[in-house]
Amino acid sequence: MIFIDTNYFLRYFLKDIPSQYQDAKELFMKAATGKIKLFTSTIVFFELYWVLLSFYEKEKTDIIIVLKDVLEMSFVEIGDHVLLEEVVNVYQSVNFDLEDCYNLVYASSSKAQDFKTFDKKLSQKYKELKEDIEALSSPNYRNKIIAARASKKRISLNDIKNK
Repeated sequence: MIFIDTNYFLRYFLKDIPSQYQDAKELFMKAATGKIKLFTSTIVFFELYWVLLSFYEKEKTDIIIVLKDVLEMSFVEIGDHVLLEEVVNVYQSVNFDLEDCYNLVYASSSKAQDFKTFDKKLSQKYKELKEDIEALSSPNYRNKIIAARASKKRISLNDIKNK
């Protein structure tokens, strides 16, 4: 297995350094055809978010597209994949940073009774979202996500070739 760092995703999605974009594309094509196996970490996922937001100053909607595209790369294993899908969905619907959304979903999926923070808006949002997040974190919902992921269009070899 080959670990993929943040900059490979950045070069692939931004296409800002042509030679590195081509290297990333070729690597992803090999993985999409099953010639190699790729994996990355939750930290890389968050670093991707942070770099797109702070360095490249991308809009939230553009960041969400990239994050969802990464999660749709079925040929790249990502730790906490299902949890991250839920996190991105919450991030898309609220006005919080991705790391706050992660903590909301993580706390709820861990069945936290309360969410202690000095950030009153975040604390209140946890109370408001707790039931929704618990529904999203339920085994029944996770099974639906897995089934939906299996049936919906994922990033394919042709998508990579044409990007």
